[in-house]
Amino acid sequence: MVPPIPFLPVAGPRGLPFLGNLPAFGKGPLAFLEHLRDDFGDVVTWPLGPARIISLAHPEHIAELLAAHERDYATPDIGWAFGRLVGRSVIRSQGADWRRKRSLVQPAVRPRQVSMYAATMVECAAALADRWQDGTRIDVLREMTLLTQRIVVRTLFGNDIGDQARVLAEAMTVAGREIGAELRGIGLFLPPWVRTPARRRLLEAVAAVDTEMGRLIDARVIDARATRTQDDGREDALSRLLAARDEAGRPPTRTEVRDEAVTLWVGGHETTSTALTWSWYLLSTAPNARTRLAAELERVLAGRLPTIDDYEQLTWTQQIVREALRLYPPGWMIPPRVAQKGAVLAGTPIPAGTMVWCSQWVTHRDPRWFRDPTSFRPERWDADGGEAVPQHAWFPFGGGRRSCLGARFALVETALVLATLAQRFQLDVAEGDITPLAGLQLQPATRLHATVRATSARPGG
Repeated sequence: MVPPIPFLPVAGPRGLPFLGNLPAFGKGPLAFLEHLRDDFGDVVTWPLGPARIISLAHPEHIAELLAAHERDYATPDIGWAFGRLVGRSVIRSQGADWRRKRSLVQPAVRPRQVSMYAATMVECAAALADRWQDGTRIDVLREMTLLTQRIVVRTLFGNDIGDQARVLAEAMTVAGREIGAELRGIGLFLPPWVRTPARRRLLEAVAAVDTEMGRLIDARVIDARATRTQDDGREDALSRLLAARDEAGRPPTRTEVRDEAVTLWVGGHETTSTALTWSWYLLSTAPNARTRLAAELERVLAGRLPTIDDYEQLTWTQQIVREALRLYPPGWMIPPRVAQKGAVLAGTPIPAGTMVWCSQWVTHRDPRWFRDPTSFRPERWDADGGEAVPQHAWFPFGGGRRSCLGARFALVETALVLATLAQRFQLDVAEGDITPLAGLQLQPATRLHATVRATSARPGG
């Protein structure tokens, strides 16, 4: 039996009076968290404003934390701004309320539903490929954002919904920007009644989201009443939410449908557009990986568009996605857990009220678990001959009972969209280092421009 990894908390940097390490963390969260791992160790205590933090870096400790029962570790609100956007959705719920909401959301993201969404993913990606032209310059993140917005609109609402999609997308973009800024600054600790300019912008964006979501939900409810059935036969996620029932047979409230629909939008759009952007960037730096991708697409697809049945055969495509999620995980830190009375980790008592953190960025780039950790090497994920990676050394979607419900949706969408576009084009990103910005998602800090290069004709089928 392998002995457990010692749990030996080490005092980290003390920081400034009252602020703790907030200035250093806000300036560069990723570098600061790496500094804790490299200069202090796997278990580091440090102050962030009024909060006392324990940061974990070892996969064994992370696995235990993510598997811990909610009576020992609660999930707190992730900032005032985030709560205004997603409401009391499943990712902010606790206890019986969380279990009820999870049961309501699951039907919308089960593997069968994701398989049905796959055709929409490919259709939208093929339409984008038809608009690209050889030699043109594009903003990669913008192109991937518009594409995944269209996919999430169609899979969530069943159609393109016209101007409502544009209004929703613009409001969500503003909200995401303000949430990211709050997570890195003093706004994380300001009381709810403080109305900074950033918070006023956020409230305006959330009001726009509420208005458009309300119209869409009301229209769908009216349609359901007209057909006099709870399930009108639609297969989009909004219909699945409205038709869902908990264990007691109760339907979700209108507010619950709104909150979960917004959460599905954020998870189904932001995560995938970010993962695709980093995948294109990394492929541009690795000609051999790009050549191997082209060979796999030719072998598996033979000139036709991909389907869900091809997903398991696109192994190299999946390895590219997996490696991109390792190097640039869209969610760069797990929502913190707050120790309750009696909480322990690795047999060590944790003081009640302590916030326990773990970061995908830190553990994904640890040389103990990944050889040459900052290099893009999709072959490390080969089923035969790849690297032996400890459990929870790779956890882009979290883990345990509260792992991301939309993980399969994101993985399938990223792989199928990448395959559809890479059949016809490669993107040559302008040379130079791209710095990631740790906000709500881990996105490039500056615009990522690329030249579109045509590689083949339009696929058939």
